[in-house]
Amino acid sequence: MYCKLPEHKVVAQVLGKQVLRSGTSVGANYREAYRGRSKAEFISKVGDSLKEVEETEYWLELLVDSGFVSPAKMANLLDESRQLNAIFTTIVRKAKGSNSD
Repeated sequence: MYCKLPEHKVVAQVLGKQVLRSGTSVGANYREAYRGRSKAEFISKVGDSLKEVEETEYWLELLVDSGFVSPAKMANLLDESRQLNAIFTTIVRKAKGSNSD
């Protein structure tokens, strides 16, 4: 997605770089969680992944709101970010041993 943003539009590039940074951080934090040394570390790192997913969704929405990407073209990525949000929320809740927070 980032590579398809207009190169001559500084705002699009800034928003795109934010998506790239936060989006790749999701996986890095989850990998750290998976390799965590304790339950508390696992929960913390999955929580970090959740925060990064939420941040990524924010930047994706800004790209749509700014008009650089059409809602139709962004629909799949926004849907995926919302699915990841639900997945990580469930993981954190189950790891904490509670059904609601």
